[in-house]
Amino acid sequence: MAEPAYDAIVIGAGPGGYVAAIRAAQLGMRTAVIERDKVGGRCLNYACIPAKAVLRSADLLSEIRESAEYGLTVAGVEVDYPAVQGRRDRVVSTLTGGVRTLFTKNKIDVIEGAASLSAPADGGVGVRVGDTDLAATTVVLATGSVARAIPAAQFGGRIIGTEQAWALPTLPAKLAVVGAGASGAEIASGFARLGSEVVLLEALDRVLPSEDHDISRLVERGFRAQGISVHTGTPIEQVVAGDNSVSLTYADSTTDVDYLVIATGRVPDTEGLGLAEAGVSVDEAGFVVVDGALRTSVAGVYAIGDLVRGPALAHKASDEGIIAVEDAAGRATHPIAYPDIPRATFCTPNVGSFGLTEAQAREQGYDVVVGKVPYGAVGGGTVYGDRTGLVKIVGETGYGELLGGHIVGSRATELIQELVNVRALEGGYAEVAHMIHGHPTLSEAVMEAARAADGWLIHG
Repeated sequence: MAEPAYDAIVIGAGPGGYVAAIRAAQLGMRTAVIERDKVGGRCLNYACIPAKAVLRSADLLSEIRESAEYGLTVAGVEVDYPAVQGRRDRVVSTLTGGVRTLFTKNKIDVIEGAASLSAPADGGVGVRVGDTDLAATTVVLATGSVARAIPAAQFGGRIIGTEQAWALPTLPAKLAVVGAGASGAEIASGFARLGSEVVLLEALDRVLPSEDHDISRLVERGFRAQGISVHTGTPIEQVVAGDNSVSLTYADSTTDVDYLVIATGRVPDTEGLGLAEAGVSVDEAGFVVVDGALRTSVAGVYAIGDLVRGPALAHKASDEGIIAVEDAAGRATHPIAYPDIPRATFCTPNVGSFGLTEAQAREQGYDVVVGKVPYGAVGGGTVYGDRTGLVKIVGETGYGELLGGHIVGSRATELIQELVNVRALEGGYAEVAHMIHGHPTLSEAVMEAARAADGWLIHG
């Protein structure tokens, strides 16, 4: 057998990989993590965390600009963009340093380099890092995903992905964003509020096309209020990149921007992993084929996160990492119900959701009941300055089942968790309707939406 031998090797140190490694160590496995770039992966270093740090600056700027509504006069407010990026870097450093501390605390070896599966070792799975051969009883593949370009434009120069957008050294005067899903929506909303002119282009018929129609409608209204030029049902026809700008044509219009950001999705990052040589099966879209315990077609090899089907979310990857190593340790696990994973989009207005949209529930044949309540129907919405938000609950009438929850507005990304928890505990909208909520809070709108679904709305 190749030496040294580990009980578990995790390839990739992002939110899925580092959580898997820590849980493996907690279960008594001698564990190593192999990372070719930076501990924390793309999420902590380039994507999720940097995005939210910059968006927090945009959020605070918006609150300051609206301060007169609360009787406060604030003068001389300016965007110090280098300082915004400096704070982003400090946030990233703090969190990635925390992950390294956790590795040390749990006695996890960190190996730098690009890894691939190699010839099976006696009693284990072979892994090669450079010229070094390792072996482990269990290997977890957690290398995440890479950005996907579009036919009209390839990455390079001033045509960038979302990761590069959040790291721009100077605030662009004008920005075009292709793709109005979660990532594109966050970039458009963040940079528009910081002062960039933003053009948002979406080939489908609405922004956030995977969200409920009512949610998409309110988000688009909020974007237009922020000055974003929104174009839905509008594919890009031509792109010409120059040294200092990018020219793009869409819907018979042509505009020049400082940068073109492509936010049209991602594909599994499997290059160099040696999947075919090891016999690991992938599907027609390039995803690694796994079962409910994240086991691949090769014994002892698991795959998690963006490498496998399901929503491309950091918290989904983390939970899959826990399931994988617990299965490897012989513990009983259960498959993830992917529709019930909470989804959070940190644009303004915030969006939080889970489960089925109203349209999906009807398409699947449920006898659908809907409860909708605007934030303005409860005291918290008026007190805290957001009367335009909306809580929408999708249920079915036969058993009072909670099929989905959709929230747009302040703190939507936090409020959605209540409905997720109720669903996980096999409760329904009637139970939410009878739960006492604090007053005055935005969460009362969740309660009232449940009451609306149950047929006895009080405030509305």
